[in-house]
Formats: sequence, C-alpha cells, structure tokens
Amino acid sequence: MTILGLWFAPLPKNCLFCFLHLLYNYFMFYLWSILLVLFNFFGLVLVAFGLPGNWLIVISTCLFAWWRWDDGVFSIYTLIAIVVLAIIGELFEFFGGMRGARRSGASCLGSVAALVGAVTGAILGTFLIPILFLGTLIGACIGAGLGALALEFSRGEELGQSARYAVGAGLGEFLGITAKFAIGIAIWFIIAVAVFWP
Repeated sequence: MTILGLWFAPLPKNCLFCFLHLLYNYFMFYLWSILLVLFNFFGLVLVAFGLPGNWLIVISTCLFAWWRWDDGVFSIYTLIAIVVLAIIGELFEFFGGMRGARRSGASCLGSVAALVGAVTGAILGTFLIPILFLGTLIGACIGAGLGALALEFSRGEELGQSARYAVGAGLGEFLGITAKFAIGIAIWFIIAVAVFWP
C-alpha cells in the first residue's frame, strides 16, 4: 500500500489500529531519515580533517536506500550522482599537492614526490601530531611540501626555489582537501533534500 509516496504494509480492518499503524510507520520513516542526515553530517565533519567522510556518507546512504528501497526514498540517479561526486572529491584531494607543485614550477618527479609525500604525511600525521583529526590534514599538507622540497633539492635546485615548490605543493594539497570538503557539502545537501522531498 502506498500513501504519499511511502510504502506501508497492508493494514488490518480496525480503523483506529490502522491509523495508529500508519502514524507509527510515518513517524519511524522520518526518524530514521533524520538520523541518516545527522550521521552524514558527522561524515562531513570527518572530511574537513582529511578523512574519508564522503565515502562514509555514500555508504550509509546506499545502505539506507537499500533498506528502505520500497519507500522510494532515493532514485538510482541520486545514488549514482553522489558516488560520482565522491570520486571527483577524492581525485581533487589525491592530486591536489601534485597539481600545486606543478603550478609552482616543480618537475614531474617533484609533483609525484608531492603526491607520495602527501599520502605518507597524512598517515604519519595521524599518529605523530596529537591534535585530534587535524594531524591528518596537517601531515598531508606538510608531507606534500616536504616531498616536493626533498626531490627538487636533491636534483640540484636551489633551496629557495625548492621551498617555493614545497609551498605550492602544500597549498595545492590544502586546496584539494578544501575542494573535497565543498563536494562533501554538496553530497550532504543532495541527500538531505532527497530524503525529505519525495
């Protein structure tokens, strides 16, 4: 049985019981929807600290859509759109330091070193910088810069020029994480609207 676009189990003959059953289903649907949006907001906060919160949002939403598939909460197009956006966000973050190093004039190898440095720095920063969640973000930016600096300096570039590449790589990594966060906001907003707007 479908009422207001929501699927409900067949109701018994007793009208009062039918009404209470309908009210209960309606209330539970919106309660779970609110919990999904709040949980996804937590995932969005994780993105701000360089953690894979966009994927947490996508996975929780896909599981919710699968669980409540008969309610038709999310269309397949909405689910595909948030997966594509999450992939784009990851690409921005992954190649941010690399692009920043290239734009500041570093060589291709310096850009690759920035990428490797960002990944290594994010992992080390998580454990070595005792600031909750910020260690990952700081580690990624510093790691991208140090990777570009070390490689370019070892190739014979002057320290000042290598430092310029390092700043470009670190800034690029920060901008990549910022772009990923902006995409995370778009994903969260799409889900928040779709869950309450049939």
